[in-house]
Amino acid sequence: MLIALCSVKGSPGVTTLAVALAMTWPHAESTRRLVAEVDPSGGDLAMRFGLPSTPGLVSLAAAARRTRDPAAVWDHTQALPGGARALVAPPGGTHARATLSTLATAPDGPLLPLVARDAGVVVFADCGRVDPGSPAEAIARRADALVLVTGTQGDDLAHATARLGELARWTPRPGLLLTGDGYPTMDVERELGIPAIGRLPHDPVTAATLTGRRQPLARRRGTNGGLARHAAALARTLAEPATPIASPPATTPASVPGVPAQQVRRPSGVLIIPPGLGPQLASAPPPQVRDPRHNGHQPSPAGKEPRA
Repeated sequence: MLIALCSVKGSPGVTTLAVALAMTWPHAESTRRLVAEVDPSGGDLAMRFGLPSTPGLVSLAAAARRTRDPAAVWDHTQALPGGARALVAPPGGTHARATLSTLATAPDGPLLPLVARDAGVVVFADCGRVDPGSPAEAIARRADALVLVTGTQGDDLAHATARLGELARWTPRPGLLLTGDGYPTMDVERELGIPAIGRLPHDPVTAATLTGRRQPLARRRGTNGGLARHAAALARTLAEPATPIASPPATTPASVPGVPAQQVRRPSGVLIIPPGLGPQLASAPPPQVRDPRHNGHQPSPAGKEPRA
């Protein structure tokens, strides 16, 4: 299984989420888990966990010129806490982008999607920020599930809205994941017109622990581990097999510019959009995320999403 994790603005915690999912994945003892840094801006895992820069993405790109055996990918990975493996990228954006471009333009495509086809293997592809033309797009388009991670301030949501339609068509299983403090989840879902698959709390202490950063004892005290619990819940949701979607009835009304087309939400909360029926937001002016005080309804009592 290949799960692509990406953002469209800033750094909302994609790398942290990839590691958290790998560490909390159900039936981890019988699953080979790989966190692959395919972020064209460069990798962080080697520095965070004190790993050498090689083996990793660069050595894999060199080996891929000689072999197209997917099993060779594992020879270029390193161990992470909890039994997962990491394919680390170089820290420099220029070097990382060039390496990814080499892998993405292979005649039969990148190797990572082939690795993810093996039974009992889950690959978490940290695609970073998927700007138009990103070399990570070749991997994200082959993903079984794609999670778009976004903050919930107005500017974050404006950027996410502008690309929701395009990204939803890359995969049969797209999902919008919210992070941190900002507009309440209910308000975001109403403004964007789609349900979120979850929301990760602002939990810097747990985030630091999950990504190899040691925190002073004083900072470790009082953390409620909310990020770990939410990541585990999301991992269980993503691990569930996808349910085939029936064709829409012939009476489905034509799409209206700016209004998302038919969407299906499983009982587990995963948003599944039938092919060709993704939100048509990319071709229409992105809706403005308005201040709840001025869009005709009363804001939530707190006005902000509570911390977990």
